[in-house]
Order: sequence, then C-alpha cells, then structure tokens
Amino acid sequence: MNTEKLSKRLETVAKYILEGARFADIGSDHAYLPCYMLKKNKASFAIAGEVVEGPYKSACTQVRQEGLSSLISVRKGNGLEVVELGEVDCITIAGMGGSLIASILEQGEKKLSTVKRLILQPNIHAYSIRVWLLENEWKLVQEEIIEEDGKIYEVLVAEQGKMVFEDKINADAVLLLGPFLMKEKNNIFQKKWTSEIKNWQRILTKLKAAPDSEENKQKKEELIAKISLVEEVLLDETN
Repeated sequence: MNTEKLSKRLETVAKYILEGARFADIGSDHAYLPCYMLKKNKASFAIAGEVVEGPYKSACTQVRQEGLSSLISVRKGNGLEVVELGEVDCITIAGMGGSLIASILEQGEKKLSTVKRLILQPNIHAYSIRVWLLENEWKLVQEEIIEEDGKIYEVLVAEQGKMVFEDKINADAVLLLGPFLMKEKNNIFQKKWTSEIKNWQRILTKLKAAPDSEENKQKKEELIAKISLVEEVLLDETN
C-alpha cells in the first residue's frame, strides 16, 4: 500500500469521502489516505491526526515527501482534539476497534456540529458505533462489508439525522448487523456471522460445563439470544 494504491479497506473508505471535501483522518498513520485523496484531486484539504509520536512523524515525512504540506496539515493529538470547530465537513476514522471509535466521537462530539459525513471503519464491534450514532442523532446512509487478506471489515457511512427503524425490523438486529448489510446479506456478511455463531456456540458449550453462577447464567442467556437473533436474519429470505 502507498499513496498511489490504497488497500481495499482504505479504498472503500475513500470512495465515501465527499467530493472536494475538507476532511480529517483520525489515526492517519502514514497519511496514506489524505495523500491519496489530495493527489487524485478528490479532496481540497485534509488533516492527518495521530496521537502516537512514531506514526505522527511517519505522517509528517510522507506528506513532506509528496509535496503536499500546503494541503495536508499533520497534527499530533488525541482524537478530535486535532480538529477545530467548522474546519472540516467530513471525518474518517479507520482501523480501530468500534468501542474506541465511539469513544473518540463522544469525546469530540462538540466538533461534529458542522460535519456533514462520518466514514467509520471498525476492525471489531461495529455495534458500539451504531449505538452511538443512534443515541446522538446520526443516521446511517450506507454500509459496506469487505474481505481483505482473510480479514472482514465493515465500513459505516453516517450523516446527521435521526435513525429510523422499519416496523418489521428488530432494532437489536439492526444495531448488531447493520441495516444495509442485513438487507443485502452478501456472501461476506454470511461468512462473518456464520463464523460468529460457531464461536458463540463454542463459548456457550464451555459455559454450560462451568459451575452455575448468576454471572454465568446471564452470559448464557445473552449468547443464546444473540445466536437466535443472527440465525433468524441469516435464514430469513425476505430481508
């Protein structure tokens, strides 16, 4: 991967950035995404944010070598600390856990009032992001699930607005599986959740063999409910 050719994961993120946007890439690492977008004239300005010294220096070097220092501002700081209110209209956060992404959004929530779009790519726990979006009046406008190098990733695209669930759709299923993904139910989606069910069933078998306790009982009930929920979606031909 380089600034000319992104990974499939980052290419998917890139295609949802608004044309000509001023955007902030949080956790930018080598600033590959900002450099790619500016070199292709797909964005007008970018912030590459990093909290760790090593990746921050790598991003600075990359931007300087590409001759993009006037168009990409590399900044060191925690999450949305690197962004000023009204400075960008699009934010990308990719390659982190869903809980961490939700935490970054929560801590920087005041910076989001002028942002038009969020493009979020969690490595795990997309559920945490969907819950945050719902509670903070951001609506999903698109989702995509991809596989690269044996790993499965979800990309969530959100804009300001209230998330509304269809009457026939289980809200818990929507938050866990994603409204767009569970409707499409492509092969990668089915592969991911079939694997998750098998993993949950293995855990459930171990819990059943363990000594009884209130905590054990609660975990078993939660797993049984999740297995049932996902199996119902996978088997439902009307979705």
